[in-house]
Formats: sequence, structure tokens, C-alpha cells
Amino acid sequence: MLLNNYMEENACKVTVVACVFMTLCYVASLYVWRTKLSRDHPSTIKRRFFSVFCMMLLAPFLTRYFLTKETLSKGDIYDHLGLRLPGLVTASFAPLLLTIVLFMGPLCMQYLSGMWTLYAEPVYWLSSWQDLLWVRNHLMAPLSEEWVFRACMMPILLQCLEPITAVFVGPLLFGIAHFHHMLEQMKAGYEFKAALMVSSFQFAYTSLFGAYSSYLFLRTGHFVAPLTAHIFCNHMGFPNFGAVMMFPPLQRVLIVCCFLLGFALWCVMLIPITSPNLYDNTLYWES
Repeated sequence: MLLNNYMEENACKVTVVACVFMTLCYVASLYVWRTKLSRDHPSTIKRRFFSVFCMMLLAPFLTRYFLTKETLSKGDIYDHLGLRLPGLVTASFAPLLLTIVLFMGPLCMQYLSGMWTLYAEPVYWLSSWQDLLWVRNHLMAPLSEEWVFRACMMPILLQCLEPITAVFVGPLLFGIAHFHHMLEQMKAGYEFKAALMVSSFQFAYTSLFGAYSSYLFLRTGHFVAPLTAHIFCNHMGFPNFGAVMMFPPLQRVLIVCCFLLGFALWCVMLIPITSPNLYDNTLYWES
């Protein structure tokens, strides 16, 4: 009883401690195994699958523990985690289509290079599902990261911060969590400065994506919305702007126009496509 009262009276302090603790637990789950093998070795991937899965099981219990009675009075734990039926179908497709529009430029490059024909081959998808690296990057990483850093962490942050503030504060922890790659890069032979530059760039774009992902989660009130966007973004990777010069002049113009048009349309569509009314969301964000 005394602990609950303390949590109610010190919501902001508890929020910081809880979110930092969850971040450390997530990163620690990746390094609980002592091994000299690289992160891309099948044995390492399998072990990390298991430890991250355990973290995913633990995270919602931590969330429930740190949520105050006032927060839970607004909706049950499943609502706060984004596990709702109302608006589920829309949340499964609309945010994904919005993200696809943003990547109009890279998709145009793929089309012109003939990569789209590969997606029509069943062998491609079969071999992909048999590749642990592909499964990690396209399934396990997005699933675990969105579950821990969005579904389980954002409800705690909202006890102290306004939604628009939480959109930008929460992803900083998401970005910092990716700094652990710096240790692996140095282990692989990178010099400190080179590893720091790579990790700083990763921090920048993962934090930026984290803000977008958090925005989708809070606006839709659904876990599936940022998950599908994350899977697609991991598949596409960071846009390779330098590759534009590899195409013939006329195709370069088309690609640049697609980059600009995609970004412009994304800016115009962002607010209406993520309107809480479309997803029957009254928990996190007022219409």
C-alpha cells in the first residue's frame, strides 16, 4: 500500500527509473550469453531469440507494476498495451500504407532495378524464412523492440509526459539501446572513432524512426500499427541516396521526383491517416 502511494506521488521519478530499467534489461538480454561468436552467427541468433523472448514475457508485468491506479482506471492493461479489437483492421493496413508512401523513392529504385520481380518468386520467401538473419531483422527485432519500447514503455511515460512529448522522449531510450552495436563493431575490428561514428548515425535514425513509431502507437492505440511499419522499414533499410547516380539520367529525375513526392504526400497524409477516430482510440490521444 505504501509503495503504491509512493508511486502515485512520484510518478515522474518512477517513470524514469522504470523506463531506464526496461532498456537495460532489454540490452542485457542480448548479452546474457557468454560467447566469442559474432552477432550474426546462427548459434548467437538462436540464443538471443530465447533471451529476448523471455524479456518480452517479463515486460508487460513490469508495465502493470509501474502503472498507477489512475492510469488503469482509463483502460485495462490490454488497452494500454495496444491489444484492442476496435480499429484493428484499419491499424493493420493504414499506417503501413502511409509508410510505403514515404518510401516511394526507394521503391521506385527497386522497381527500375528489377527487384520487384524477385518478390513474386515463392522461392525467395521460402529461402528468406529459412534464413535466421532475415527472420531476426524482419520479425524478431521489430516484434521485440516494438513490444518493449512502444507497447510496454509508452504507457509508463504517459503518466508523466504529454503524448507529443513522450513521442520524442521515449525514442531516445530506443536509440540509446542500439549503442550496444558499437561494442560488437569494435569486437569485429572497427577502430573506436569509426565504431562511434557508425553508432551515432544508428542512434540518430533509430531515434527518428522511434519517434514516428511512437506517434503511430499513440495515435492509433494499436501495437500492430508500429509493428507493421517497423517490419517494412527494416526490409527497406535506410534509403541509399548515393545509389541514385547509378541510374540513367531520365531515371534519376524520376527517382528524385518520387523521393520528393513521397515525402510531400507523407506529410499531408500523416495526420488524417492516423486520426484516432479511425481507430476508435480515446485512450492516448484526443481527436
